[in-house]
Amino acid sequence: MTNYQILILIVCCSAFFAYINQRFIKMPFVIGLFLLSTVLSLAILSVRFWSFDYFIQIKTLVARVDISKYILEYMLGYLLFAGSLHTDWKGIRQEIRPITILSVFGVLLSTFIIGALIYLLAMLFSLPVPLIYCLLFGALMSPTDPIAVLGILTKANVPKKLESIIVGESLFNDGVGVVVFLSLLDTLHSGTLDFNIYHSSILFIQESIGGIAFGLGAGYLMHKILTSIDHFETEVLLTLAFVMLGYTVCLQLNISGALAMVVMGLFVGNYNYEQTLSDTTIVYVEKFWELIDIILNAILFVIISFVLVVVEFKSGYLLFAIGAVIVVLFSRVAVIFIPKLIMPQVIRFNKIETGIMIWGGLRGGLSIALVLSLPNCEQRNILLISTYACVVFSILVQGLTIEKLALYKSKKHV
Repeated sequence: MTNYQILILIVCCSAFFAYINQRFIKMPFVIGLFLLSTVLSLAILSVRFWSFDYFIQIKTLVARVDISKYILEYMLGYLLFAGSLHTDWKGIRQEIRPITILSVFGVLLSTFIIGALIYLLAMLFSLPVPLIYCLLFGALMSPTDPIAVLGILTKANVPKKLESIIVGESLFNDGVGVVVFLSLLDTLHSGTLDFNIYHSSILFIQESIGGIAFGLGAGYLMHKILTSIDHFETEVLLTLAFVMLGYTVCLQLNISGALAMVVMGLFVGNYNYEQTLSDTTIVYVEKFWELIDIILNAILFVIISFVLVVVEFKSGYLLFAIGAVIVVLFSRVAVIFIPKLIMPQVIRFNKIETGIMIWGGLRGGLSIALVLSLPNCEQRNILLISTYACVVFSILVQGLTIEKLALYKSKKHV
């Protein structure tokens, strides 16, 4: 089976799941799609019990595809640009201080809390997970994903302030989390399994400053080009070209393509946006990138259903994954409460908002994308199972209960 045929299979599965969800299950899109992808995972894993030869064929096929390359070099840029393009900067700007603290300090704090606790957990279960891998897990689990939760919170009449903070935090902690992850991954690729804080800090500064500067420059250039014409087909095509070329150039320059895409999307989507682009262009550009975002998340969910086939499951791995879920939940509590205690004048959440911020910090497609980009080894298998467990709990448990929590707390407050 060629790579193109594999892509056809994945897209067809995604489309079929989307149809089943909308026709029968009627869950929020991302939650329903992830639920059906989880069912597919269990179905694929069960093949080994009734047709082992067929299972081996699937396993060989999946192992042959270099998934990490496709995710890091192709998909990630589109995901981050799409997420930032339709973000309202006005709402974010009003809450920029708590958003900055949660998305920068929060990601760094979460990375080290998760990394340290996962390292202790690995020693407890006698699993061979070096500290650098634990920190990588911390970095990939730190970014939050608003796609599944935002529509739910809107229906629950959550205050606009809280909506802006959740969206803004997720937007920026995606970029920061990816930079931290890639800095740690570069340390891993350098040949040492020990964490070098100096080397990682230099890489972090280089990638983040370079990425932000590139994003601003490319965003301004795209803005000037888009405002010089009024033809929505061409303008949509130009945004696609800028993302494709811009992210590739960032990879070649060893600067953060993740932050560049976030900044570029924010700049184009907010700098004199409605004054310089026609209403028709705005609709088509936003809808195009909204679909790209949804389609890529759907593809990621189906991909991990197949990738689990090549993972060797052991009882210790599953118990470790359950522990990882608890660790990630604890880190979210710490990320909200520690800044609130240290900077109460900036992080001003009441009890209702604090509960929603903690429970609404969902993990999603980005965490899956990053864990799939790790080099193929036993540590990757352990972290892949743990990441999958965390995302399953996050989307299917937190995602399905956050609306009830928000409504309950709102009524109680009244």
